[in-house]
Amino acid sequence: MPFCNYDGSGKTDEEIVEDLMKRVEANDAGAIYVLGSYHSHGTLGLLRDREKATELWTQAAKLGSRQAHHNLGILYYEGGDVKNAKFHYEAAAMDGHETARFNLGCMEYKSGKVERAVKHWTIGASAGSYNAMHSLQMEFKKGHVSREHSIQP
Repeated sequence: MPFCNYDGSGKTDEEIVEDLMKRVEANDAGAIYVLGSYHSHGTLGLLRDREKATELWTQAAKLGSRQAHHNLGILYYEGGDVKNAKFHYEAAAMDGHETARFNLGCMEYKSGKVERAVKHWTIGASAGSYNAMHSLQMEFKKGHVSREHSIQP
């Protein structure tokens, strides 16, 4: 997480955004992602602006933010654009984002590709995703996963 040593206590929303903008101007992917999130939720005095959030997350994703890729995956999936959703989920998952990996499994499952879904969930579960583990347990109960199931992708 960016700003891990950052102490914003005692600062106004405007001062926090001003500090953030310095990092955005320096092309800091984490700061750009955070600014997009503030616009997405309408926090720190910023108006809720999903278009601006999407623009910022796209910029952050191009700079390598796995969280930005994940959020773009959510936006595209909710908007019905499965192709772009999968692209962004895959980019985030390849960078270790376990929820994106879980979401890929769900997409594969919904398209009838249970074996591929299980592979994604296995990777996600081994990375610590509770949801992926739960999905694997449900598939085990249905007989789609065995104890000998390979963990390899």
